Amino acid sequence: MQLIVFENGFFGERFIANLMNYPNSCPSFGACGIDRCTQCKQKLYSFTKNIVAVYAMPDPKTMPRFLEDASDYLPKKIADADVAVAINVHPDILIELPKALEGKVSGLIVPVEEPRWCQPGLRKQLSEKCENFGIEFSSPKPFCSFKPKKGIMKKFYEYFSIGYPVFEIEVSEVLENIRVLKSQPCGAAWYIRIKLLKFKMENIRELWNLISEAHHSFPCTASMEKDVEYNDTLLHVAGYIARHSIDSAIGYEGDEDIPQNLFDVVLNDTLK
Repeated sequence: MQLIVFENGFFGERFIANLMNYPNSCPSFGACGIDRCTQCKQKLYSFTKNIVAVYAMPDPKTMPRFLEDASDYLPKKIADADVAVAINVHPDILIELPKALEGKVSGLIVPVEEPRWCQPGLRKQLSEKCENFGIEFSSPKPFCSFKPKKGIMKKFYEYFSIGYPVFEIEVSEVLENIRVLKSQPCGAAWYIRIKLLKFKMENIRELWNLISEAHHSFPCTASMEKDVEYNDTLLHVAGYIARHSIDSAIGYEGDEDIPQNLFDVVLNDTLK
């Protein structure tokens, strides 16, 4: 599967670094409690050859609110690929993307780590435009809520193993043999795994606290700005996702602290 990326900013760099899995790409060198980075992901995967092109986009914060001709900011030639990912791109440029990508990709993902990246109205317009141009569309908010059920999006999720995190955990007196089957696009699952190894299972709230601590320490790239659809911050939503994925792996289903209406949205993929 081939991928092209339009990106600006820290999260775009983190996303690409995780896909490439180059040495020292983890942003928390040694912070997992080890004196030095142990390269826990070394030689496990690398999708460097799958990234056909990366297009550096201008920072939306430094641009005019409305662009006279947004197509001027897009590359004159765009490579063919299976999926395009657009990260932190000016809304007017995003609106031009489906037309520019017609016949070049089968899917467009516009992740939202900050509410302003893609507001609900813009998401609706992009979905309609992509449909008109024969492109599957998804706008997961945050990106770690990405859990598609069909089409090119599901193939992307399964191939790159990024999106909604999935763990496999052997539970005895302690958590051991923890495997990351799918990681958040930023790579947080690998860090959380290291922090959870040998955790003694006595109190579920202590486990939740450890997951939360690891998630924040990695650190999470989602915004602390309150989102109008979730009525919560995206950082908190990402934290709930991390915790829910571990709960699922150990077979625990009683996480009453997670707002049920929030997971009705996330788990049913209604924000795609």
